[in-house]
Amino acid sequence: NINQLNQHAPAKTSKEATLVFAGFSSRITVRHGFPYQPTALAFDPVQKILAIGSRSGGVRILGRPGVDCFCQHESGAAVLHLQFLINEGALVTACADDTLHLWNLRQRRPAVLHSLKFNRERITFCHLPFQSKWLYVGTERGNTHIVNIESFILSGYVIMWNKAIELSTKTHPGPVVHLSDSPKDEGKLLIGFEAGTIVQWDLRAKKADFRIYYDEAIHSVSWHHEGKQFMCSHSDGSLTLWNPRNTTKPFQVTFPHGKIQKDGRKESCKPILKVEYKTSRSSEPFIIFSGGLSYDKAGRRPALTIMHGKAITVLEMGYPIVEFMVLCETPYNNEVQEPYTVVVLLEKDLIVVDLTQSSFPVFENPYPMDIHESPVTCTAYFADCPPDIIPILYSIGAKHKKTGYSHKEWPVGGGTWTLGSHTYPEIIITGHADGSIKFWDASAFTLQMLYKLKTSKVFEKPKAGEGRSAEMVEEDPFAVQMVSWCPQSRIFCVVGISAHIILYRFSKYDANTQIVSLEVRLQCESEDVITPSENENYPCFSEQGSHSPQPHHQHPVSPGSRTPEGAKDRGPCLKVKERVVRVPPGYQSDLVIQLLWVDGEPPQQITILHDGLSLHLLVIILCMSTVDLYGATDPYQRLTRSPRRNRQSTSGSTHKHLWELTSHTCTHTQSKMPNTHTLCINSRFLKGPGRKLSLPTDLKTDLESRENSFSRSRSSSVSSIDRDTKEAITTLQFGESYGRKSDVLPTPCLWVGTSLGMVLLIPLSIPTDHEERMEEAVTVGPSGAVQMLKGSILRFAFLDCMGALIQSPYEVWRDLNAPEDPDRPRRRKLVHFSPSSSQDANGDGHLAVVCSERQAKVFLMPSQACLFVHNITESSFVLRADVVSVCNSVCLACFCANGHVMTLSLPSLRPLMDVNYLPLTDMRIARTFCFTNGGQALYLSSPTEIQRITYSQEMCDNLQEMLGELFTPIETPEAQNRGFLKGFFGGNAHAFDREELFGEAAAGKASRSLAQHIPGQGGVEGMKMAAGGAVGELARARIALDERGQRLGELEERTALMMTSAESFSKHAHELMLKCKDKKWYQF
Repeated sequence: NINQLNQHAPAKTSKEATLVFAGFSSRITVRHGFPYQPTALAFDPVQKILAIGSRSGGVRILGRPGVDCFCQHESGAAVLHLQFLINEGALVTACADDTLHLWNLRQRRPAVLHSLKFNRERITFCHLPFQSKWLYVGTERGNTHIVNIESFILSGYVIMWNKAIELSTKTHPGPVVHLSDSPKDEGKLLIGFEAGTIVQWDLRAKKADFRIYYDEAIHSVSWHHEGKQFMCSHSDGSLTLWNPRNTTKPFQVTFPHGKIQKDGRKESCKPILKVEYKTSRSSEPFIIFSGGLSYDKAGRRPALTIMHGKAITVLEMGYPIVEFMVLCETPYNNEVQEPYTVVVLLEKDLIVVDLTQSSFPVFENPYPMDIHESPVTCTAYFADCPPDIIPILYSIGAKHKKTGYSHKEWPVGGGTWTLGSHTYPEIIITGHADGSIKFWDASAFTLQMLYKLKTSKVFEKPKAGEGRSAEMVEEDPFAVQMVSWCPQSRIFCVVGISAHIILYRFSKYDANTQIVSLEVRLQCESEDVITPSENENYPCFSEQGSHSPQPHHQHPVSPGSRTPEGAKDRGPCLKVKERVVRVPPGYQSDLVIQLLWVDGEPPQQITILHDGLSLHLLVIILCMSTVDLYGATDPYQRLTRSPRRNRQSTSGSTHKHLWELTSHTCTHTQSKMPNTHTLCINSRFLKGPGRKLSLPTDLKTDLESRENSFSRSRSSSVSSIDRDTKEAITTLQFGESYGRKSDVLPTPCLWVGTSLGMVLLIPLSIPTDHEERMEEAVTVGPSGAVQMLKGSILRFAFLDCMGALIQSPYEVWRDLNAPEDPDRPRRRKLVHFSPSSSQDANGDGHLAVVCSERQAKVFLMPSQACLFVHNITESSFVLRADVVSVCNSVCLACFCANGHVMTLSLPSLRPLMDVNYLPLTDMRIARTFCFTNGGQALYLSSPTEIQRITYSQEMCDNLQEMLGELFTPIETPEAQNRGFLKGFFGGNAHAFDREELFGEAAAGKASRSLAQHIPGQGGVEGMKMAAGGAVGELARARIALDERGQRLGELEERTALMMTSAESFSKHAHELMLKCKDKKWYQF
């Protein structure tokens, strides 16, 4: 009982946590990366913001750096079309479930205002004319419907497919693939059908002006700005140019990539999926299209073709083209377009091309769109980092940036963003399948790459299909499995998939160095009966007389040689570079540790890494038997058995994903590594023979489908013998603690957690003197301290008696490659985070927080009394647990397999928050989810995107301030003066009133069964917040005044133009009267 435990707790430990339930609230903050599986693209030429739709129903809206917003449709249906209400702060989306949504972008968190669900027809195309409130919607049946954007109600005006085509036509024209109003007359709508039919429909007369029947299927149509011609792209790779006045045949047919063969035939080409026909005052028109390449060239990459006059430029892309848009200077379709940029949306990238330069350079993308450049295999999140670490990493990483980009300003520069007051340095680290590691600046809800480290440069390049790495890993032998980083000491550890560990130290200077390597050989006893030896109680290291470098091939064996008893030992999976190499500034390899092949079997993957680099220790693998690990307090009756026989007998059991502790001996070859010792902890992975390693975060679909269920057997019916033998080490933690109850002062200890919920405390005997440390080994011995929890142990943390978190000590960073200063001694300086020296001197002890998959406990050290206990979950299990700082206090944050995010106060373990955040999880989220200080967390939401969330109420309250504004009040650019004669004789295009045609008074109501209007619920709160603020009111008033002033200005200009015309007409009429008044009738 917790209350009873509180009564027996010391006064200093009974302090209640300062956190309260109201201080926690879970909310999505921002999403980084490239939208996974993109489907649609749109651009607002006035606001200059870009929208990208995805197959999972997400919409990313991008502006200037810092303006990045993610919206998600509740249905999860794929986004097929996007249409901005230009300069109105709204966006229309059409989804695969045949629903239209209107999003309000005038708030920092966009929300759906209206939805319209089509019941009987499928949406295939949408078009919204500039400064119009009527949206044209084409359907799969070939019909065209019209939707009022303001009310989101369907108009009674419908263009039926059988009315659009001739009655004599016997075949259906196919779905609508294009809709656009004529630049010459807004009352004329051009409708393109997939089968090759094009109809220009007179909206006023409700009849077709002309019909075009072409043999090839149509994919897209683009107007010339004067409205005198339009261009079509077809499925045979051709472009046709049509004159609306003569539609019997196209007056120009071109095959841009179809060469004439020797027999006179043209090469067959792929379809041209989209074409844009844009004019320019200073040069020839631009014709830009995707596709159309010839079929004969196998393996040709997707390309975008730019035809400018007689010049044809083919831009090859790394991925298939999903969509592209040409950005122009004017939003009016009847003016000279003046294209300046092409935005190309690929399957896995976003390319922006500068059209103003003849070489067509690309812009440097300011968004973090290359997170997935190589598949992400692990993540780490660090908040409240030292303020100097980000500028240093950026200055070093900037030296390796690519060149050749366009020097012009990034064209997508809409929205506003300011650095909020609640910001602090944050860094995200991502490990990748190609062995690269990226450091990202994640401060203030942004993401910018600082520095890239390639771990593969430590090794020789493996030959394809040869060598030991080919037998270990089918691909990606350098893949990063986990990372450990200390921002203060700038020491960085990397664990690779090929059973290797690399220790990096940071330096601002380049250096010539020889990589130090350490090869560890894990040898199983060959006897069937395990007999623990006396030497295994305190395993230490055979120094072999001195610290001089030893040859790496201490066990020289040919990789292919075998003995009758079994396979001999082999070398490591990868070969470390033996020559002196020049390393640039940044992180430089200090030590490489590799596991060797033993008995013809590859080394096992390293699943746990904890560095006690302040003590110059690095825990990798343990070579102590279970009996020796527990000492005299072993809670189980153990039976000795052969490790090899055990693997074979249990390879098909439900526990084959756990780790097994057996008694092993450890021998290794050690190179010169001053002040560094390695404690070996061995664990065998239970699987059948001939196993190959695979990436820990393999993103293949078939693997995900098998792992999404998170089925983990926790059956209690397993026999005690099997349970005991399958015990696994699941977590490790260095710290200064009390190894025994009788200890008065804390000493270095290693806390070990197992899969059976056992907690073991192992004291470490470390020479304190620098000279002794060079000569004497570190000794290890079990203390007999054992505690038990439910489920596998996940996390350790230490608090002082006042409930404050005790940080791990770290070594102050110093640059080993810096020029020596004789006035400054090069001594190792260690920083401790003890609560107070008086407490340590008096031996008041500290609190140990232990969290397992199902339970959390707080122990008082050195008495080892359990003060608080809390059962976190019974129906699920915890995937990730961290002790983090929130609101000037500490709490235990947990993420469960059922999607719940929980927080518990420390040390009292009171529940503070329990939110069902992720109703459906997968292995990717489980492997990449991590908490950090400040009430933040992140996970990999897709193979290309990082999702950040917050569970702090303070962060949620300040979220509006930290996010960027998508909409900014901007005056709509004025249309060009068409001149008096053009305006007088060129048609009455601007006088076209759609309300008279499409309104309820003229067209009536649409059938209720055709579409269902759904009012938006998500945007109510956001609208209230926006409407309640004085800034929002002023902005709306300013916009209304600007629009009213603009209308008054246009009216005044029209009045002045009419007066001038009237005066000119009166003058000419008077002159004509004077000239003709004396003439007779027969003189005319």
